[in-house]
Amino acid sequence: MRRKLIAGNWKMNGSRESGAVIDAVRDAHPEPAVEILVCPPATLIAPLAGRGIAMGGQDCHPEPEGAHTGDVAAEMLREAGAVAVILGHSERRAEHGEGDALVEAKARAAWRTGLLAIVCVGESEADRDAGRTLEVVGRQVAGSIPDGATPDNLVVAYEPVWAIGTGRTPSLEEIGAVHAFIREKLSERFGAGTSDGIRLLYGGSVKPANAADIFGVPDVDGALVGGASLKAEDFNGIIAAAG
Repeated sequence: MRRKLIAGNWKMNGSRESGAVIDAVRDAHPEPAVEILVCPPATLIAPLAGRGIAMGGQDCHPEPEGAHTGDVAAEMLREAGAVAVILGHSERRAEHGEGDALVEAKARAAWRTGLLAIVCVGESEADRDAGRTLEVVGRQVAGSIPDGATPDNLVVAYEPVWAIGTGRTPSLEEIGAVHAFIREKLSERFGAGTSDGIRLLYGGSVKPANAADIFGVPDVDGALVGGASLKAEDFNGIIAAAG
């Protein structure tokens, strides 16, 4: 039985005062039926850790240390209090030119440190319009996930790029088709026993109004939530819909 995961990606937002959001989420769900994770900017992981909600990073460098100005090692995230890290988000792929091989190396770094790797995949609007959704997602799944994946070290998040922050979402049938495809690809590579335990999240304009319907789709094991995770009321609504 896969326990649902609701992960908030704060992106480049938040401050120490955002601890009020963490406290509100914790207080609203003292015994949550789902796993809750918040991934704030790296500077906020340590100040917000230890408040009852698990913390994650938004990226990490493949190497444990070195001359990599501006980067953060997986070991540093772990030391700050993180238990997971988002990798290969479409904004990293687009704004920083990250390809599958680099994402795969970062996932290995996360595992080296004992962090849960949340590997993001998803197609652009042009890819969707051209009918290349499964081709693109399949390539990203194959190239971004290292050998040795298990339910304990990997989560895969499907985020259609054109749905992130736009208010648009694919149909429930489209979400279900892509999630089933990802599950199939994981099963072919790692075996059904392993694949059946790996959680698949949906991300892209998830909000309280549509969360319950999305969570009712087979193979959707939670959500990677963007802007709504910065508002306690909205994030709590999504969490409640998953429980």
